[in-house]
Amino acid sequence: MLTILSLFGRSPFAPLKSHMENVSRCVLKLRPLFEAMEAMDNDAIERIAVEISEQEHLADLTKNDIRNHLPKSLFMPIDRSNLLKILSIQDSIADCAEDIAVVATLKPLKLLPSFKQDFYHFLDKNIEAFHVVHQIIHELHDLLESSFGGLEAERVRIMIDDVAFKEHEVDLIQRKLLKNFYNAEEEMPYSSFHQWQSIFKALGDISNLSENLAESIRMTLVLK
Repeated sequence: MLTILSLFGRSPFAPLKSHMENVSRCVLKLRPLFEAMEAMDNDAIERIAVEISEQEHLADLTKNDIRNHLPKSLFMPIDRSNLLKILSIQDSIADCAEDIAVVATLKPLKLLPSFKQDFYHFLDKNIEAFHVVHQIIHELHDLLESSFGGLEAERVRIMIDDVAFKEHEVDLIQRKLLKNFYNAEEEMPYSSFHQWQSIFKALGDISNLSENLAESIRMTLVLK
């Protein structure tokens, strides 16, 4: 198993990619979490929530390992503070996924027909935004090989714009979702209403953070 220090020897972006894989495993479990909720499978909900928490913990350990071993004397192709900022945003995405899982286990929730379709659309679009920025992190080594220029840099810029567009789509979907959700307020207890609000907020934060992460990478390109 490669250590963080050896990853830095291969590429300064390899540790970010390693950390992002932990983050991705958190986010990818959100769809199954809500499918289990729809099926009212509480055992599956608890199991998936534990799996997300475990992956978030691994992401934290990786983050701390990177911070503790980030070379100070090694020539870096990007500013050290920029790399740490990217790492921090990535980690916040894993935190959001864990927050969602925790709220989902506080009390059994029903995914009501009145907003189910819009909710899944909202969920999937947030995950789509994350997928694009996940791919951008994978592209960083090739970007380094191209000296942050040429066709590879343009490809990354297009992907960054795509993240921003998907985040905009999330906002539009969220408005429709909230309208249907508030119209269904009387169909659920207040505690459930509050749980859903917390879930919506944390889910929306995934696309917001994905856009922030993409913009941080854009600034890295500009500074180069």
